[in-house]
Amino acid sequence: MTRLAVPLVLPVAVLLLWQITAARGWLSPQTLPAPALVLSTLIDLIRDGEIATNLQISLRRILVGLAIGTSLGLFAGALLGVSRRMNDYFGPIINALSQIPSLGWVPILILIFGLDETVKYLIIAKACFVPTVLATSQGIRNIPRAYIEVGQVLGLRRRTTLTKLIVPAALPTIFGGIRLALSNAWVALIVVEMLAATEGVGYMMVWGRTLFQVDIVIAGMIVIGVIGLAMDSGLARVERRMRRWEPKNV
Repeated sequence: MTRLAVPLVLPVAVLLLWQITAARGWLSPQTLPAPALVLSTLIDLIRDGEIATNLQISLRRILVGLAIGTSLGLFAGALLGVSRRMNDYFGPIINALSQIPSLGWVPILILIFGLDETVKYLIIAKACFVPTVLATSQGIRNIPRAYIEVGQVLGLRRRTTLTKLIVPAALPTIFGGIRLALSNAWVALIVVEMLAATEGVGYMMVWGRTLFQVDIVIAGMIVIGVIGLAMDSGLARVERRMRRWEPKNV
């Protein structure tokens, strides 16, 4: 019971301080609305379908960008992991690319594609690509040599060795990269929606700020936090199960 209560201490303390600040008027309601007002606004946005509509748009962007970024990342990571030559050629480029924040690409992509959906997909895909390719290549390189030798002794073809031995053995590490990719994608999505979108949860927050309705902004923050936590928790469960299959050094 105590272990379940400990994570709630900080949120409850923040909520209590928030309520005291609003009740005593330490900050104006325009700067920090009371918790009750934020809750009422959140309920109204849910009832009006505003949250559902914008969340549906944001989740569609996440799924498309995640599919593109992780697919390319898995392919590139597998090449870098199994081929030392490919890693020597393209590894430094991938490492350099990882140093450039995904949002640093927003200005040039807007100049090229405007405010089209392509910009959102590309930014999210880039946010997913880097952690996926790094985790995939690292996971493959970390496979114990004995596993590869077993495949050679059994006379497995190169493709069979890759699909039936190397990839399954590296899957727990790869999935850890995908989990990080999803986290990066969620952050990138919200920011790019705040900068270059007219729909989505991020844009809803910008709309609230434009109207000087901080309660809408905070309601959007709550939705982002809850959805992000739910996605990460779901992937964490799957990852823990996959860790049971992770090979030990032999």
